[in-house]
Amino acid sequence: MSVQATLEEMCINTIRFLAADAVEKAKSGHPGMPMGAAAAAYTLWTRHLKHHPADPLWVDRDRFVLSAGHGSMLLYALLYLTGYDLSLDDLRSFRQWGSKTPGHPEHRHPPGAEMTTGPLGQGFAAAVGMAIAEAHLAARFNRPGHRIVDHFTYVLASDGDLMEGLSSEASALAGHLGMGKLIVLYDDNGIVLSGSASLSFTEEISGRFAAAGWQVISVSDGNDVAAIDRALVEAKAETTKPSLIRVRTTIGCGAPGKQNTSGAHGAPLGPEELRAAKENLGWPQEPALFVPEEVLAFFREGGAAGAGQEGTWKEGFGRYTAVHPGEAAEFIRVMKGELPADWEKALPSYASGTKDEATRKTSEAVLQALAPVVPELMGGSADLNPSTFTWLKGQGDFQRPGEPPDCREGAVGGEWGYGGRNIHFGVREHAMAAIAGGMALHGGILPFTGTFFTFADYMRPSIRLAALMGLRVVYVFTHDSIGVGEDGPTHQPIEQLMSLRAIPNLTVIRPADANETVEAWRTALENASGPTALVLTRQNLPVLDRNAIQPAAGLRRGGYILWESAAGDPETILIGTGSEVEIALDAGRRLAAEGIHVRVVSLPSWELFDREPYEYRDWVLPHAVRARVAVEAGVRLGWEHYVGLEGETVGIDRFGASAPYKVIYEKFGITAEAVVAAARRLLGRETV
Repeated sequence: MSVQATLEEMCINTIRFLAADAVEKAKSGHPGMPMGAAAAAYTLWTRHLKHHPADPLWVDRDRFVLSAGHGSMLLYALLYLTGYDLSLDDLRSFRQWGSKTPGHPEHRHPPGAEMTTGPLGQGFAAAVGMAIAEAHLAARFNRPGHRIVDHFTYVLASDGDLMEGLSSEASALAGHLGMGKLIVLYDDNGIVLSGSASLSFTEEISGRFAAAGWQVISVSDGNDVAAIDRALVEAKAETTKPSLIRVRTTIGCGAPGKQNTSGAHGAPLGPEELRAAKENLGWPQEPALFVPEEVLAFFREGGAAGAGQEGTWKEGFGRYTAVHPGEAAEFIRVMKGELPADWEKALPSYASGTKDEATRKTSEAVLQALAPVVPELMGGSADLNPSTFTWLKGQGDFQRPGEPPDCREGAVGGEWGYGGRNIHFGVREHAMAAIAGGMALHGGILPFTGTFFTFADYMRPSIRLAALMGLRVVYVFTHDSIGVGEDGPTHQPIEQLMSLRAIPNLTVIRPADANETVEAWRTALENASGPTALVLTRQNLPVLDRNAIQPAAGLRRGGYILWESAAGDPETILIGTGSEVEIALDAGRRLAAEGIHVRVVSLPSWELFDREPYEYRDWVLPHAVRARVAVEAGVRLGWEHYVGLEGETVGIDRFGASAPYKVIYEKFGITAEAVVAAARRLLGRETV
């Protein structure tokens, strides 16, 4: 090591070579970004980031999101050096089975990793959600002289992050909303996996972000700590705009044969190049993952400073509690993710014979009932409130404070500013889902979204990440089938239901009537271990007769016996979800009139049902009964799980058509007649 090296240079090179050595040992990974962005990350983490390694979940910490998740070793190096629960042995086991240092960061694995990143653009957009959550909670809980919510959200993003359309959607909304406590460090190294970024990425990024309402700051030398520090100070001072700090870095900085080339991006440097890089920067060749004592002492001292920051915050929160005890208790509750006491009492109920109603309308009624009693409920739609009814009337619009009145057409009403609970996402489905995930990650918010079910495809990557992280987000999807009618096949979801059911840890619920919709919302709010998708109709449905074997609360078990023609074991079982339960009931009564013992099962959630004990599942769907017919207005794929190889499914395996929805159901054979015919075939009674 060069005797001329300053402590600052040693710290930066420690980050570089922890990353390069770990990637080399794993024989896979991405050394280039950590080596190039080390100085920017060092500056942020040692001079600006408010955090406490001994308490990674301190509620008023700054959030740091490594959107360029492929550079995970940068994050792991920083976490280890500053004193999080991570060891050098953990760095040595980078990308190995059971390791705390996976190939891309995973939510709280290791501690200090704010979210799962890797799919580019996701971290950027989720950070917008974190900033929205911070602004809303500050507006809700801060009082004069008491700022209990006061932190920044920082992002380290790459060229690839900014290429993704998702980041364009999210940055446009962040600029519109004036998210002044969102700061993005753009690792502008001009290199992507396949070569130069200029092969496909020549837009003027500074102009693009400025046009979206961002403050843009440029740093020409990514190793100039003083310049990066000044840029961060300037960004923090701008409270009315998010900031993009464009830092010109050198990918693989220090590796003489590979720096500033794509060869440094996604593969180990190789023994010879790594040796040359260490020689070039005056770093010891051995041991691998070397950390000088003075470097570790410096980083650990900075990490320990977080104890003082959190202590100061706790003292302030104590004073806040003395003056505002109710608000303090409420803040603790929402940050723990606990629901209010007796919130369920607000849920409506519906008697059989009540006027027919689309489940999207019932969902609206539930939202309005919940809004006053679950104040952390917050969300909106992708410009579809008049159709999805995903709004909280009178609860205010989340907007930049002080917007002129002519911007308010279409506002939901109530408070205008960061205290509002209705987010107007615009026609940005992908960003909407990612932002909702960021709000859930931040804590203190129970986010919901709304759009047409066919547009779930635009949201799927963000839904998948929410499921992977186990986030409590409620996705409301309306216009759920060919029942959309005249809008035609582009707006009629056929394969989407099965597509979402295939995502692990996502609970999909397709309720059959108003009471099942109420229970679906109850289940979604209680589901703290992952996201929930509510799949709702455009067309009106009857409120089913609840003089049933099991009440609508059976939805909470995923499936239940709705009706059967007689006591004892049935000859045939008809299974339906959503709007097709009504068809199954009609078919069941027709078969019963022929003297056939029939059972009708509502199966609104496969995931919930499959979690039930075998005894319950076998009671609802007895293994011995082979004559089973399922009916659902979507693809048949997957239904063999419930009807078996001997059963039949009445469904649709082609795209829809434009016509009144009742005509479409008839033309595609999603009818009681088709269900009856299938049951007869299975029973060997094709003629009556």
